[in-house]
Amino acid sequence: MRVAFVGKGGSGKTTLSALFSRELARSGARVLAVDGDINQHLAEALDPGAGPFAAPPLAAHLGGIKDLLRGTNPRIASREAMIKTTPPGRGSRLLRLLGEDELHARHVQRVGGVPLMVTGEFDESDLGVACYHSKLGAVELYLGHLVDGPGEYVVVDMTAGADAFASGLFTRFDMTFLVAEPTRKGVSVYRQYRDHAHEFGIPLAVIGNKVTGEDDLLFLKEQVGDDLLTHLVHSTWVRSCERGSPQGELEAANHHTLTVLRETVDARTKDWPTLHRHAVEFHLRNARAWADAATGQDLAAQVDPDFVPGPASLT
Repeated sequence: MRVAFVGKGGSGKTTLSALFSRELARSGARVLAVDGDINQHLAEALDPGAGPFAAPPLAAHLGGIKDLLRGTNPRIASREAMIKTTPPGRGSRLLRLLGEDELHARHVQRVGGVPLMVTGEFDESDLGVACYHSKLGAVELYLGHLVDGPGEYVVVDMTAGADAFASGLFTRFDMTFLVAEPTRKGVSVYRQYRDHAHEFGIPLAVIGNKVTGEDDLLFLKEQVGDDLLTHLVHSTWVRSCERGSPQGELEAANHHTLTVLRETVDARTKDWPTLHRHAVEFHLRNARAWADAATGQDLAAQVDPDFVPGPASLT
């Protein structure tokens, strides 16, 4: 299952992404964490004492990733003709989670016991000429060509705010958790996400964070209603981790919250046809809006009408 953590900057979504990923890994589950935020802090959140992340970022090798994923698909003539929304078809290279392939071998590094991939930061050459979504294209292509199975999890720390809706990446997940502090600013992003998620049938649940009392909880319930799934209380353990010197253990109430998140994800049924339909829809949107003109090709022809998404595509 693919799980996205979203929210306002500073809401705690990176911290919660790390907590959830570590909890999955400690249970023995097959999990991959992906840092898809413009501020690349997930490695530090997974292990405050870890050294520099050494595996190369996905965005730095986008051309090679395209070559790998397009495989022998006759509908994709070259890496230049493959854009971030290009859906898989017959002949495409499909991946198993943490499988024995070039992409996982090159880009995955274990941090705090969790396999991690990172999108990559802005560098000087990007400033003023590129948006961060060009880097997120590697994540979108990866998820589009991933065939994850039961009991497998991909946890993605997404960009802050409603900026994630600038691409079709937000439709690539089985569950989206929006982390919200009990303040007006904290829940402001929720309304934008709620409307877009409803339009595309994206499952969305709100996780309250930094709750200090009943007043905070009542405020969240008033603002988000039934979308409020659970909450985390203010954590002295998390604060000590953020200072680089973990002390004690995660509070029992917050550990229970992680259990609720996993139970919610596990209760979802994988809907391969809908995931693929969204991929095709956003690919056609991008083709019409800019990609046909940019590549000089009719990219609608990349859609393979006879492709069957999901495990059947591996045979």
